[in-house]
Amino acid sequence: MSAGQPYVERLTPDVSAYIQPDGGWCLNNAGWVSDGESSLLVDTAATERRARELREALLADGAPLPGHVVNTHHHGDHTYGNGVFAPGAVVVAHEQCRAEALAAGHQLHLLWPQTDFGTIAITPASLTYSRRMTLHTAGCEVVLIHPGVAHTTGDSIVWLPRQRIVFTGDLIFEGGTPFLPMGSLSGSLRALDVLRELGAETVVPGHGPVTDPSAYERAERYFRFLGERAEEAYEAGRTPLEAAQATDLGEFAAWPESERFVANLHRAYAELDGRPPGSPLDPVAVFGDMAVMNGGRMVSCHA
Repeated sequence: MSAGQPYVERLTPDVSAYIQPDGGWCLNNAGWVSDGESSLLVDTAATERRARELREALLADGAPLPGHVVNTHHHGDHTYGNGVFAPGAVVVAHEQCRAEALAAGHQLHLLWPQTDFGTIAITPASLTYSRRMTLHTAGCEVVLIHPGVAHTTGDSIVWLPRQRIVFTGDLIFEGGTPFLPMGSLSGSLRALDVLRELGAETVVPGHGPVTDPSAYERAERYFRFLGERAEEAYEAGRTPLEAAQATDLGEFAAWPESERFVANLHRAYAELDGRPPGSPLDPVAVFGDMAVMNGGRMVSCHA
């Protein structure tokens, strides 16, 4: 698969999703809520160019520039474009998302130095919360929920109860391989329970096409498969790389970014070691093993 043209999917008269195919590395989704007078934007994009395209798509959809930007987590593909919308917009996120964004800085530049990210001013949240926050803006009730450590330590679920729409951030990769090194396997399973309890009808994942709650079942199957393989290999004394090389991914083999399986094993092993969720892993080991699983090449930024 290769990157396609981003597109807007109108979900209700006041809610739109912004989808960036193919949903691979650094091609995330965003979206907005608007009553025509004010707007709230969920996530931005990995490059200045893509963030400006997102801004133009929002305006073309009839929405004014946002007064609020909500970040679902700190990764650069969801936050690097914040500066395109600030200072006109208040950036909102979980308190740990702010801390991680500041700590990470221009991390994507280090991973993919050949990518033209443009001018990126790290712009963390100026308004944060710890467990739950409700924003009343853009003619809408927008509920932010921290599910605990899952994809990262600072994830936010963005729930629109009236529209029955949820923006999951990277708690859900629809049709793609999840990525857990900065979060928790057990926490990701708990986050699915939080999502289920909301009763959403429409699910906007962090990557991949708009879907429905059946996405939770697909994600759970992957997480449980990962956990079972991790326990078997851990008990057998195999390294995460040895375990990944010996694993038939079965139904998950066709999901893009399958090399993430070894990175996810690193997180599962850390939990089996008794390390706290979200505790730092060795990035050289994690990305080095992914490169091995990717045929000896560093994974590519699609942005």
